[in-house]
Amino acid sequence: MTDQPTGFVIAVVDDDQRILESLEYLLESADYSARSFASAKVLLESGCLAKVDCLISDIDMPVMDGFQLLRVARAERPELPIILITGLPDMPDRLPPVGAGNYLLFKKPFDGEELLTAVSEALRNSLPRISQS
Repeated sequence: MTDQPTGFVIAVVDDDQRILESLEYLLESADYSARSFASAKVLLESGCLAKVDCLISDIDMPVMDGFQLLRVARAERPELPIILITGLPDMPDRLPPVGAGNYLLFKKPFDGEELLTAVSEALRNSLPRISQS
């Protein structure tokens, strides 16, 4: 597994229940607490966005897609690490590392260990904010 601190809460948003379950299992196997949401609307209505340490979201979802969620999340939590996932073939394989205004993009199917490494690095880069919470 990856070398990461434990106790972090990761929100996962995807309209595919199988993806939600597999990501929840993957994250919990690495000692993260995973919170699953079937849509961006459900996440935003839950109030959980203010309490999570990282957000993983699918891009292609009805009503509010992953890019729209990214904009809302950035407005509320500019420092929040965000990882977008997609099955759309025309998306680039990777974008710059998570940081202010940036995010990572993973193309389905992706390697679970690579995703865990990305989550770990994103959390490590945001540790000063988290430790002040």
